[in-house]
Amino acid sequence: MRLSSHFHIVIGPLVSQDLSFAKEKCVLKSRVQWYASTLLSWLTSGPPLCEIRWRFVLFLFIASFTLSWFIFGLLWYWIARNNNGDLTWQKPPSDHTPCVENVVGLTTAFLYSLETQTTIGYGGRALTPLCPGAVALLIIQSLIGAIINCFMCGVILSKISSPKKRAKTITFSDMAVISPKNGSLCLSIRVANLRKTLMIGSQIYGKLLRTTNTPEGETVIMDQVNIDFMVDAGKDNLFFVCPLTLYHIIDKNSPFFEMAVDTLHKEEFELVVFLDGTAESTSSSCQVRTSFIPQEIMWGYNFLPIISRSKEGKYRVDFSNFSKVVPVATAHCAYCYHNIKGHHHHSRDGHDNQGFEVIDISDPPSVTKM
Repeated sequence: MRLSSHFHIVIGPLVSQDLSFAKEKCVLKSRVQWYASTLLSWLTSGPPLCEIRWRFVLFLFIASFTLSWFIFGLLWYWIARNNNGDLTWQKPPSDHTPCVENVVGLTTAFLYSLETQTTIGYGGRALTPLCPGAVALLIIQSLIGAIINCFMCGVILSKISSPKKRAKTITFSDMAVISPKNGSLCLSIRVANLRKTLMIGSQIYGKLLRTTNTPEGETVIMDQVNIDFMVDAGKDNLFFVCPLTLYHIIDKNSPFFEMAVDTLHKEEFELVVFLDGTAESTSSSCQVRTSFIPQEIMWGYNFLPIISRSKEGKYRVDFSNFSKVVPVATAHCAYCYHNIKGHHHHSRDGHDNQGFEVIDISDPPSVTKM
């Protein structure tokens, strides 16, 4: 009889069992690695804790403290049971000195853990110097409790002082308009602060995102061009006491200079407008963004006035007209506005041709009238 047959009968099942055990071990290890990698990727690339919802922050706050109290309560229970025999059902002698006084069960161990980590110290349970392991555990729990306190306080403070809600009180107009202003052709937008508290050091700027071709033949996707905005008082440190109309002068250096009223909506670009400022109440910086596509830019329109003054001398802001526009006489293109005389103000309803001569033509007698 061949030895291989014996090995096949006897050794075969053992090998198969070892392989199945190794396979289960590999599957378990891969699952652990997957959970660890998922948690690590969420911590590194996921949303910060200050950006998650309040319900999850409160759940994390309660769970972190309660779980730490319970885990250390189990450790104190283990010390009282296995190291010194302090529990009631172990029936210690009358002259027995416990590691922790009055820790006689799981409930009292949990209470001692809670009192230790929160530094309450009612006086009913106290550590004795007879157990070096208990002293080490006390030090470890105190340090971990301090770390949890600092971590959760930082999360809650950053959550409270987060200017995310403050950014929602800054609103932009739905449309941008192009019209003459102060002797120049300008692209204008409107922005307003809906709160009474001011934004300190507010600055606004824009980026024009589009696809361009370089002279070397290279195609640049999402090319960014700076767009400067300003108000009548300048472009630095906007005073946000009332809604402001910000405008960009369309000159030869502007990317809008080569556009016209009939080609604007055929262009492919996106105008992104940024507003940076500091909240007066929390001194935290925030940024508000909005964007306009060519279909959201209206050539030959201007915003309706929204600020008026009452008889009592008080200023009134009518937000119902915040995004409303009215047609105005505007040149067909920026080049026409700057270079061609007489094209500064073109009516949207047409204009008269000054070189056209009116001639009175009478009907000849041979013409048959219908």
